[in-house]
Amino acid sequence: MVFRLLSVFSGLFLALATYAQGSPVEGVDYIELKPPQAVESSGKVEVLEFFWYRCPHCYALEPDLESWAKRLPRDVQFRRLPGILNDDWAIDARIFYTLEAIGELERLHRPLFDTIHQQGGVRLRGDAFAKWVADWLAKQNVDMAKYDAAFRSFSVESKLRRASQMGRAYRLDGVPTLAVQGRYLVVASTSRKAMLATADFLIGETRKQLAKAKP
Repeated sequence: MVFRLLSVFSGLFLALATYAQGSPVEGVDYIELKPPQAVESSGKVEVLEFFWYRCPHCYALEPDLESWAKRLPRDVQFRRLPGILNDDWAIDARIFYTLEAIGELERLHRPLFDTIHQQGGVRLRGDAFAKWVADWLAKQNVDMAKYDAAFRSFSVESKLRRASQMGRAYRLDGVPTLAVQGRYLVVASTSRKAMLATADFLIGETRKQLAKAKP
């Protein structure tokens, strides 16, 4: 499954009890990575979302996540990162990085997400999916010559390798997954709002750790 589950019934019960009582609990609401991973956002708290365009759970999370990300304070850096668990997932990642390379990601990320889930793209696999997306992009006035050139470019290939490496380093086994400061993974076995509340808690914990580490 693309949605990580620790234990459906026990995990949900414990998570609900946790939120009724207070702070999220390690092993129930989040997992601590050991060793932690290096972060790229120097001086800020880094939050990553591992996602897959054809994942229905990622799509369901997107509206809440989008609103949440807009409200993050300046000391928090949020980035989306395509999860790559197999060759088919790599196609979605390649599309993401190609749109980024030609400057169209900000404009088309959400509309592409909507189109995939509202017009049957989730049922397609392999080259059929890539062609379906390309046909849609052409209708969105994307310069397809630039898109095709970037699709197999060295830059995109390098980002795909990096995303795959990061997925392994973070022990990714499903999406959506939120990672905070290379140290914590939010468990996606509770509600979408609970996931974001846990991320907020972990951001606060990270701030405390960074403050203590300052000379």
